[in-house]
Amino acid sequence: MDNRLPWPEYFMRIAHLVAERATCTRRKVGAIAVKDKRILATGYNGPPSGTAHCADVGCIREKLKIPSGERHELCRGLHAEQNVIIQGSLHGISLKGSEIYCTTQPCLICTKMLINTGITGIYYSESYPDDLSEQMLSEAGVKFALLPLKS
Repeated sequence: MDNRLPWPEYFMRIAHLVAERATCTRRKVGAIAVKDKRILATGYNGPPSGTAHCADVGCIREKLKIPSGERHELCRGLHAEQNVIIQGSLHGISLKGSEIYCTTQPCLICTKMLINTGITGIYYSESYPDDLSEQMLSEAGVKFALLPLKS
């Protein structure tokens, strides 16, 4: 009998491990791109390379009292999903046909970017209330599902 972790849970656990690298003071998010049971790229939320981390200089969003999900442009950091796309691009790896495992449901901006990479599915372990994101994924024919981590 095979008692190994099922592939989806294995990849989700790795996404949670990737999130441990995040330097955001509000929420740690990790994401990985997977194709044919192989990890193509990883990403976590934080500022661009070579710039100060929010953990070191403070959070602009906290200072301005900006609620979660609003005014994404007022942030030093990139989202984990954006960093997955960037890492793929930097290393010449196409994400077309891959699936994304995220600790948190992608926001609308990340969803639109991921759709345009040609991904086939997004799985997340924590919901993020964004009906338009889900609507656009459905329209684009991208599978998506809540995949909570088991204890």
